[in-house]
Amino acid sequence: MTSLITNSSAMNALSALRDVNKNLETTQDRISTGLKVSSSKDSAAYFQISKTMQGDSAVYESINEGLTLSKNSTASARLGAETIQDLAKQFMEKVAFAQGSKGGEAEIENDLNELVKQMETTLSQSTFNGDDMLGAGGTNAADGTVDAATGVLTRTGATTEAAGEPAIAADRNVVTGITRAGGTYGTTSITVGTYDMNKLVGDFKALATDFATNAGDGTTGEAFLSGALASAETVLSDVTDIATKLGQSEKSIENQQEFLNKVVDNIDTGVGAMIDADMEEEAARLKAFQTQQALATQALSIANSAPQNVQQLFQ
Repeated sequence: MTSLITNSSAMNALSALRDVNKNLETTQDRISTGLKVSSSKDSAAYFQISKTMQGDSAVYESINEGLTLSKNSTASARLGAETIQDLAKQFMEKVAFAQGSKGGEAEIENDLNELVKQMETTLSQSTFNGDDMLGAGGTNAADGTVDAATGVLTRTGATTEAAGEPAIAADRNVVTGITRAGGTYGTTSITVGTYDMNKLVGDFKALATDFATNAGDGTTGEAFLSGALASAETVLSDVTDIATKLGQSEKSIENQQEFLNKVVDNIDTGVGAMIDADMEEEAARLKAFQTQQALATQALSIANSAPQNVQQLFQ
């Protein structure tokens, strides 16, 4: 039955065209933005999760930048400590050479003092952007005194408790990331030590002071040289310990940065899987909806022409 009042075919065709146009609009939005979830109305759950994870990704990137600064500070301190370690080896070798040398004490003392000056210069340069992890701003005061008769360095400070780590040197916590373990938002960190290399350079300076006089003493010279060699070896061991610990800290920071980079990549990949549009799929959908739109428009045109056909019956 054909009705002039209610054109069911036209109504159905119009409804189909509206649905096609709506789907076509959605597909066009996805193609233009590259996102299948661009707002909470698209998918409330995915939108909330993606925004949370994107926030975490941004935090990780900021933390990574901070780690770069910490790594550079640690690397500068480590390089300084290793350079001082090399100079300390030369210092001990000079003292060892003096064991069998007669009459060359003055020249050896000059060499020792020059090595100490190089240590002081190296230490003053072992900072990054003003961050001093080796006590470079100190006064190079010795941590103890050297006995003129025995050459033994007697320490009076806290260095006797932990090599190269007197009480004024404090550990620092370096933030490495965030955690949501147990449902609680928090940060993670590692401990990086700072050290008072000034004390150790001061110890070498004390050993070099009056070296020629003490080593050339006919009564106690041999005992002084033997004790000085043992003392130099002890201080060298402390310097080596600092260089080793700084190297370990630097490596830990590097490992953490590598981990953060992978975490950020995983987060970005996961977020992309939730909200990014599949462009190949959207391209196929666009073509299909454009075809459906053309057909629906044609169907609506046919349905609207039906009443005109009825008019011809009354002619």
